Amino acid sequence: MVPPTDHRPHDGSPERVLLDATPGPLHPAARETLLAALDAGWADPRRRHREGRTARRLLDTAREVLAGGLGVRPPELSLLPGGPPALTAGLEGLRHARRRSGTRVVLSAVEHSALLAPARAHAAAAGDPDLVAEVPVDRAGRVDLAAWAAAVAHPGTAAAALQAANQEVGTRQPLAPARAAGASYGVPLLVDATACLGRDAPPPAGAYDVLVGDARSWGGPTGVGLLVVPERTRWRRPGPPTDVEHGRTDVEPSLPLVLAAAEAWRQAEHDRAAEAAAAAALVDRIRAAAAAVPDVEVVGDPVDRLPHVVTFSALLVDGEVLVDELDRAGVAVASGSACTASTLEPSHVLVAMGVLTHGNVRVTLPLAATLPGGDAERERGVDAFCALLPRVVDAVRERLGTRSL
Repeated sequence: MVPPTDHRPHDGSPERVLLDATPGPLHPAARETLLAALDAGWADPRRRHREGRTARRLLDTAREVLAGGLGVRPPELSLLPGGPPALTAGLEGLRHARRRSGTRVVLSAVEHSALLAPARAHAAAAGDPDLVAEVPVDRAGRVDLAAWAAAVAHPGTAAAALQAANQEVGTRQPLAPARAAGASYGVPLLVDATACLGRDAPPPAGAYDVLVGDARSWGGPTGVGLLVVPERTRWRRPGPPTDVEHGRTDVEPSLPLVLAAAEAWRQAEHDRAAEAAAAAALVDRIRAAAAAVPDVEVVGDPVDRLPHVVTFSALLVDGEVLVDELDRAGVAVASGSACTASTLEPSHVLVAMGVLTHGNVRVTLPLAATLPGGDAERERGVDAFCALLPRVVDAVRERLGTRSL
């Protein structure tokens, strides 16, 4: 049996609070579209028969919706099976296109593991650690622009990658000056927008050479990644040629998932301004509540940040223990690194920022439209969390014998 998608309990216990939307629930309109598309969009869009032509029209319409929302032409947008595969493909294509100039890549130290891990592996395989440059960030998580400029100026640099905003702490990055620094040396910039599309304004076309997104960030389904390669960008996929998705992947997109992603985008784009304002106010409330707890450090830029993300760390407490205790109390939050899905090791983002990593808790607010009770349910959940947090931290410290330290 498939478990119920409603996050509320079905055993009569108190309503649970969802404060971990990485990923979050599927938008209701996207769910309806997905179910309908399973019947209407099953055919191969490349076939000439009626069913194939219908599937092609649906796919083209979905691509136009997504491309229009990003301000790009439909042929510049390719649909890949998720954000991480799109990140990997995007950077590989930039580097392969400039392989005669070198293979060195530049990234910030807080990038997604889908970019950091392959870059490190490439450097290790070549026996040359200089083939990857991890540029430091400040205590807010913002890249050091002077160090970035020096890194992209290094001979043999093929490409650079920088997040639009960090999925874990919410801090936005200075994309325009970062791209300008690389452009002076012909180094293209991949912008990772997997944490912000649908929740923040899309990066303008002049701020990137390749753009990557993930449908999960705006209430879409798992399994849809966006890879934008503007016509002006030199990009070439390694390996044999393919005729799939404008030659940028060899994996056919799932039409039902793409249609669901496009419908979720329509909804999120329509609601984005009001949603962002409401979420930012709730995050401010969480930041204040966390900061009021003794020996708790709230991290990330307090103003120039994503509206729905907040992370804090509690001294003398294990983050996993806090997550477990909050879960027992009916509140779902996260710990560890949002940029490394397979581990609860200390966050490489917080390590790079030089802030407290112990007792890390991350809150990512779901879109209000994805909750049965909407804005009211989300606000009640945040209020409950803020009231519960001091008691839980105090109880865990007391149990561990660290309360008086």
